[in-house]
This record gives sequence, structure tokens and C-alpha cells, in this order.
Amino acid sequence: MEALRIASTVAPQSLIKAHLSKPVFTTPFTHTRSNVTGFSKSKLTKLNVISPSVSTQPETGYLDPQDEKFDWFSQWYALTPVADLDKRAPRGIKALGLDVVVWWDKNENAWKVFDDRCPHRLAPLSEGRIDQWGRLQCVYHGWCFGGSGDCKLIPQAPSNGPAVHSSPKACVAVYPSTEQHGIVWFWPSTDPKYKDILTKKKPPYVPEIEDPSFRTTICARDIPYGYEVLIENLMDPSHVAYSHAGIMTYSPPPR
Repeated sequence: MEALRIASTVAPQSLIKAHLSKPVFTTPFTHTRSNVTGFSKSKLTKLNVISPSVSTQPETGYLDPQDEKFDWFSQWYALTPVADLDKRAPRGIKALGLDVVVWWDKNENAWKVFDDRCPHRLAPLSEGRIDQWGRLQCVYHGWCFGGSGDCKLIPQAPSNGPAVHSSPKACVAVYPSTEQHGIVWFWPSTDPKYKDILTKKKPPYVPEIEDPSFRTTICARDIPYGYEVLIENLMDPSHVAYSHAGIMTYSPPPR
């Protein structure tokens, strides 16, 4: 072989040192020299290494692993299958420690996700009803709310008095939500800066679910442990043959 050309994208040492100034881990160890058979001299007579130009500046948006934090409340979450909902009645759900109510807004033709507390006396809105005008009505004093969380009616307020229902204090906190793959998704933050988050970031899209050549089954279970325990369990297929013996099929890997 007369020549060997290698394309490399290795970053310069100055950048590597800047990013790896601290060890990832430390552990005591002993090193034993092994007897390695020597190799004959290579027949290579020429070696050309071509490295593209690389900026010595850190990449834009680079985060130090020690500074990077995952915000659990700034993500889209699958809240409930649409098949489990009834457009005629609200449904209360607890997700990520939040009590929310899902209801169908016929005026906007969309599922809405609200904080499950009436701003009046904190009664659960999930115990209320959808009135004849398509508004979410609290079961306690009959306050009615539109799809944007605004109060539409306070029955006890005099008709010729001030419009107390228009007060910001009479509004319900609204979570951004959308329907995708036959599932209602929600963004677990009522911060106004996330009001239009759907235009900037959408829920994960799985094209196979929309593909008619695939068969999809959606189910939901309430289980008495945290999200992290569930993920650890799902990432551990080695328990299936034992914990689910006779219930789930299992094909052991070939030897």
C-alpha cells in the first residue's frame, strides 16, 4: 500500500481540555504489563492524515454536563387516550403530581386541560359538568368557564352590577394541550410564556401509529409508583420470562 488517506474530525487539544477539565470518575486500579507479541515492520511507505479545519471555539449552545438540568415541567406528556374520554363530562387526572381536568370544548372543537380547581372555592372542576352552551361549569356554585380559562358566568352576580366575572382572579389556570395519535398531550406548566408552545415544539411523532399497515393498541394503567421506576422496568427485558411466566411470550436470545 503506497498511501493511506484518513479523514478525521478530532477537536483540537485546547478544546478537549476545556471540556474535560474534570475527570468523569476516579477509581483505584492496578496495571499489569502484558506480554504482547511484536509485529513486523509495516510495509506502509507513506501516511497522509487529512484533518478538516475545526474552530477552536466551543460549539454554540454547548452546556457543561454539570450545569445541564432537565426540566420535567417543560416537556410534552401523553395524558390520556381519547378513547377513555367522554365529550359530555369532564374527567379528572393526576399527572406529575398535578391535578388536572380534561374536557371537550365544543366551541373550539378541541380537548382542554385545566387546573382541577375552581378559582372561587377550589372545588374540583372534574366534579362539574358541561352546560348547554359548551362551557365547563363548577359543581359548587355554578361558575362557568370557556376554553381559554376565562370565566363566562357567575350566577350569583347581579346582572346590572359590575362584570365581576371578567376579573383575572376569576380565571382558571390552563395547560397547553393538543391531540395527536388518538392521545391528549399536555404541557405541565401554566406559565404564560408557554401559551403558544405548540407552535415552537410539538409532541413526539411516531409515523407507524398513523400507518394503516401497522396495528396499534393503546392502553392505560394506574400504577402505584413513579415514572423512573417504570422506565427502569421497561428497559429490563430479562425479567419477562420469570415475572410474566405464562402471560407474555418471550424468545430467549440465540446462544
